[in-house]
Order: sequence, then C-alpha cells, then structure tokens
Amino acid sequence: MELIQTIFFTLLALGVLVTFHEFGHFWVARRCGIKVLRFSVGFGSPLLRWKDKLGTEFVVAALPLGGYVRMVDEREGDVAESDLPYAFTRKPVWQRMAVVAAGPIANFILAVLIYWIVYAVGVTGIAPVISGVSPGSVAESAGLQAGQEIIAVDGRSTPTWQALNEKLVGRIGETGKITFTVKQPGDSLPSDYEGELQEWLSRADEPDPVSSLGIVLYTPQILPVADEVVPGDPADLAGLQSGDQVISAGGEAMPDWSAWVAYVRARPGEEILLQVQRGEQRFETTVVPKATAAEDGTEIGQVGMSVRIPEWPDHLVRKTNYSLLEAFGRGVEQTWNTSVLILDSVKKMLMGLISAKHLSGPITIAKVAGASAQYGLTAYLGFLAFLSVSLG
Repeated sequence: MELIQTIFFTLLALGVLVTFHEFGHFWVARRCGIKVLRFSVGFGSPLLRWKDKLGTEFVVAALPLGGYVRMVDEREGDVAESDLPYAFTRKPVWQRMAVVAAGPIANFILAVLIYWIVYAVGVTGIAPVISGVSPGSVAESAGLQAGQEIIAVDGRSTPTWQALNEKLVGRIGETGKITFTVKQPGDSLPSDYEGELQEWLSRADEPDPVSSLGIVLYTPQILPVADEVVPGDPADLAGLQSGDQVISAGGEAMPDWSAWVAYVRARPGEEILLQVQRGEQRFETTVVPKATAAEDGTEIGQVGMSVRIPEWPDHLVRKTNYSLLEAFGRGVEQTWNTSVLILDSVKKMLMGLISAKHLSGPITIAKVAGASAQYGLTAYLGFLAFLSVSLG
C-alpha cells in the first residue's frame, strides 16, 4: 500500500509540475503568434488526445516523467510555405527568448501560488525544543542544553522544526561560527550561544542537519500502539487490533515504538510471545514476523501494523494565520528564499564544498513525495512548491 501511495503522489507531483511548465511555453508561444503542433504531458503511447480549433494536438501520454511543446520549427524539417510566418525560427530573438524562459517562469509562478495557499490556510508546526545534546557535538561545545527552545539561527527566526532545518541547510558545507538564539524554560529573555562549523556536512550524501549538530529535538513518547493493522499480515493473524498496545515481546518490555520495531526487525520468521493491552484487558498471543528484504539486501521482520502517533502538547504547537495579502507576500518571500537556497547549494557543489548527491534525483523525489503526503496536504503542497522552484 505504501508503495502504491508513493507512486501515485510522485506521478501526481510530476504531472502537475510538467503540465504547468509546458503550459508556460505553450501560452507564450501562442501569444507570440507561433504555431503549436503538439502539447504533450508525458512520453510514450498517448492515452488521451484531442485537437483544438487552431490545430494543436493535446496529448496525455503513458509515461508522465516529462513533457514537451512542439512548435513549427524549420530546424526540425520542411515547413509548409503557409506556416513559415508562424515558425519559431522566424520570430524575433526577444520572442524566442520569451518562449524558452516561459517554462521556468511558470514554475516560479506555480511555487508562489502554492505557498500562497499554504500560508492562507495557516501554517502549523512544532517548536524546536531540545530534549538532549550529544557528547562531543557542536551543540555541546556551544553550551546548548535540554529544555531550551531554539528561536533563531544566525539571527533568522526558527519558530518550528521545519524552519530550523531550513536555516541549517543553508549552512551546509561552510566553515565558521553559527549562532543559536535560545529561550530558557521560565525565562523570557533569550540568550545567544556560539558553535563552530568546519566544512560542515560537506561529504554527507544525505545530511541530517539537526542531528549532525548533536541536537536531539523533543518528541512525545511514541508507545507501541497499533493504529492500523494490515489484513492478512502477521499482526492481524495474531489477533491484534487498532488501539492495542504491545507491553512486552519475548519477555522483554517494550517501552516505545522504536524498541518494538527493532525487536521485530531482528526476528524474521521467529515466533514471538506478546503481552498486549486492549482497554482494561491484558492478554497474550504469538506473532511470527514475515521475512522482508531491506534496502541493503538484509532480511528483516515485519508484522504489518502502523503506529498511533500521539498528539503534541498544546504549548509546543505553533499555528500562524495570515490574511490573503500577507499570505501572498509570504509566498513570494518563501519562493525567493527557496531559490536562493537552491542556487547556493549548486554553487557549493561546484566549489566542492558539498556532495553532488545533495541535488536529489528521481528516487529521492519519489521518497519525499510519498513521505510528505503521509504528513498531510500542507506538507505535500510545500514539497510540490519546493520542487517547482527546483525545476524552474
């Protein structure tokens, strides 16, 4: 089911972005008097096709991994005498430049519109409160402590985890000081703490900025409570239901979800005695995790149940509402900030400060599309806007 969801939301994202990009080329070409022969979303065999009154063929093809706009162009073959005035190659240079630039510009416009919607709906996030600091880390050397809330990095506000991560991504590959502005529990006055970066994460393929600094962000304890149980999978065959909590497995206490997952993954095909809490009732059952191949080729156990995520404490939830005008301004600002971040990453890659793998390919796009969809519409739209800027 997760694979199907990932494929669906990846194709949806690519379909939206490609359509908007190609429409930019198409719309400007039409405005410039260029004859458009075909507007195709996707490659391969056409699934749908139709023509408008101007003779343009619109196609939806089988492989939605790109698209194209085909115009009358003397470079692609003979052109009928009657079509020469409408050929791309016969138009002034400024019009040809406008047609070429229209696709990327359309992606920037789409990003602004998406961010506008996100901010108009209201942005909800979780405050970046520290629950622990790793020994020997940048965070420890800076003096950060558990319980502090990071409200800014290098003077730039970080009201949520996501904002904190975005600000840190901009420092990847750099050497120099990094300043954390934090609020102490019960103290209204913020304090600044300085750490030192040295070619930070320059060789990391998939960097995790927050954890690499040694910052452990607070999360509510996630108990091993089932949210959904996949029919026919081991958990279902063991009689587990939504809302059941695994108290122990094989005689070992299961204090949280990560302990339960680690225990199951290490025992593919083994019979495990479970102690389960269901409401006021506690009972025992056995489960045999099915053997599944992990990404690295090793064999792991899975039982087919998802976790029930607890609600965050109200004092850690940050909800910001904007008027339509304010939301539009924030949409433009976020599009600009994203553009600067991407260009800065490309610059650092060319200078050898960061790994080329930072510029993610189709596999990473698919993973992020599926994952962001799981976190709701706002997260998915945010990813879509970021990807739109990247393509622009």
